[in-house]
Amino acid sequence: MRELLNFRRYILDNGLKVLILEDHRLPILSYQVHVKAGSRFERPGITGISHLFEHMMFRGTSRLGPEEFSKIIQSRGGIVNAFTTQDHTTYWENVPSDQLELVIELEAHRLKELKLDEESFYTEREVVRSERKMRISTTPYGAALEELFSLAYLRHPYRWPIIGWDSDLRNLSLKDCEEYFRLHYAPNNMVIAICGDVAPEKALDLICKHYGDLTPQKCFHKIEPEPPQRGERRSVFKKPVELEAIFWAYHVPGIDSDDIFPLLGICECLSGGRSSRFWQKFVRPGKATEVRLVADPPPFWPKDPGLLILYAIEKPGIPLSSLEKEIEEEISLFKEKGPAENELEKIKNRLKASFLRSLESLFFRGLVGGIYEIKLDGFEKSWEILERYESLKAEDMIQVAEKYLHEDNRTCIIVKSISIEENTKFGLIE
Repeated sequence: MRELLNFRRYILDNGLKVLILEDHRLPILSYQVHVKAGSRFERPGITGISHLFEHMMFRGTSRLGPEEFSKIIQSRGGIVNAFTTQDHTTYWENVPSDQLELVIELEAHRLKELKLDEESFYTEREVVRSERKMRISTTPYGAALEELFSLAYLRHPYRWPIIGWDSDLRNLSLKDCEEYFRLHYAPNNMVIAICGDVAPEKALDLICKHYGDLTPQKCFHKIEPEPPQRGERRSVFKKPVELEAIFWAYHVPGIDSDDIFPLLGICECLSGGRSSRFWQKFVRPGKATEVRLVADPPPFWPKDPGLLILYAIEKPGIPLSSLEKEIEEEISLFKEKGPAENELEKIKNRLKASFLRSLESLFFRGLVGGIYEIKLDGFEKSWEILERYESLKAEDMIQVAEKYLHEDNRTCIIVKSISIEENTKFGLIE
């Protein structure tokens, strides 16, 4: 396990961290730039700015037109993309290894000479607003999930969506973007991860050449801690949907906690595939269309305390109240007895197999190293993942279930279906 994620770490004078992992089996590599710029670092008034900047980074530079960056990479046989999370924004290219210098030069160039003007800003802002509408307003449960997070969190910035509130997106200015870019896209706020057919010394020389003149910035951002929840929060969300649904959110610790592995084990036991308890109890006999307990596994588990989400989509003719009661009974049964011995082995094997299959990809190995470095200031913590899965115990899973999966720690949204006519009185979903 350790040898698969045994990066070499270098730190430039300007604070830029570089992780390099050699793997010469194929003439390919994954080049990734991880930036501490996610919704966690935003504030009311500029929510969504991190994701907007993911778009802005492809709008061109002093010598590259819109999307030309991507076209150059693709013309050399590469794949290029980016994504934004609560905790970071990641830009990546998977390319033939002989294109390393090109990728380094292009990535550094757009950091230094990104085209930030009114035309690019307003164009991409409207693209993001349209994306938000597609993801949230026009989907059955997108807006209800937003309400779930904003109800579960009172203070922490995880309470707003990564894509931002539409009211904030409408009011964002080019000046907001310029300041956000200056502070967050600084070398001391970034990690570069390179995995694959690469010579570390050559790669480091190229990075020093192209990134070494970037200026570090002081970026202090106070994160408001979330107070403990002191009782269930419950709300009803009305919308014209074909199937009504239940959404529960339980507060759980951040990625540096050992409790996340028993929690992932519980998710696997209750809803991991067709042999899981929820599928056998609810889906197979036709009591529900779907019931799942979900969380993002490492490295995507959030840095700060996050939410474990349970959702249940009705089967017509089965009352939601009845389904909700039976789900509570199933969770209580798990707390009482935990997983059976054969279930525990299946859980461990499935979690380990999924992680090991992912590690076959240079891209995923770069994500693990880079994201752990961003979230915990050290990729070495990732060496423990496989061992934690292997050492899962039934008693640990029972203990964390009792600790987190209880009513006082739960936020609930009930999605109720209404007619199109009735929906008009609520107005549009932004």
